[in-house]
Amino acid sequence: MNTNTLDKLRKMKFFGMFHAFQSSLETGQTDHYTADELLAYLVDAEWDDRHNRRIERQIYHAKFRYKASIEEVNYQAERSIDRNLVMRLADCTFIERNENVLLTGSTGIGKSYIASAIGYQACMQGYRVFYASTPKLFAKLKMAKADGSYIKEIAKIERQQLLILDDFGLQPFDAQNRAALMEIIEDRHGKASLIITSQLPVSKWHEVIGEKTIADAILDRIVHSAHRLDLKGESMRKKRRADEKEISYQ
Repeated sequence: MNTNTLDKLRKMKFFGMFHAFQSSLETGQTDHYTADELLAYLVDAEWDDRHNRRIERQIYHAKFRYKASIEEVNYQAERSIDRNLVMRLADCTFIERNENVLLTGSTGIGKSYIASAIGYQACMQGYRVFYASTPKLFAKLKMAKADGSYIKEIAKIERQQLLILDDFGLQPFDAQNRAALMEIIEDRHGKASLIITSQLPVSKWHEVIGEKTIADAILDRIVHSAHRLDLKGESMRKKRRADEKEISYQ
């Protein structure tokens, strides 16, 4: 009978219940439960399993650049990172309020890592997140225009509750990419959140976007009431390579 029940649970894809019931049978735990307690135990196991698998799917589909953790963010004094702000962002209430986050600083300073860490936190809390290199995303959108899949790609971006645009401003926007950026920002304004990382200070974004009227409209929507982190100090990548080199010579 128990084997038959396990087989049915597996076929119905109740994997949490399946593993919990199988384990409880092997350990004799079922003998210590009332019917109500056993049912509650199995339902809790199924709930937890589905919750964890949903988070795993969200993290997979987010396509993060780094497997990052808020707990591992380096708060060395020379980096000028506002720890209180980072922790507030990690609770993801900014997503509930449809607010944006702007991370600026030189290359290798850790902008992408912090953005990824916040994104991971958002996934853990059930938000839909998508992480993209800005140049690669807009190159993909340009190809989508050519092959007829542009509307589908834009709709995919629009569905995300948090969009992370990494390396914003590495390349100037041409007319087509500028129009796509305006569409993305307009779709999200007041409805969803955005994290942008850039080597350029925000004051330089206007010239990278180009076309004054459109740039004004885009920046007004991005920058207004955004949370801002301007990272300082030396490149973390260079420092890590130097440390590894020093260890190799010891």
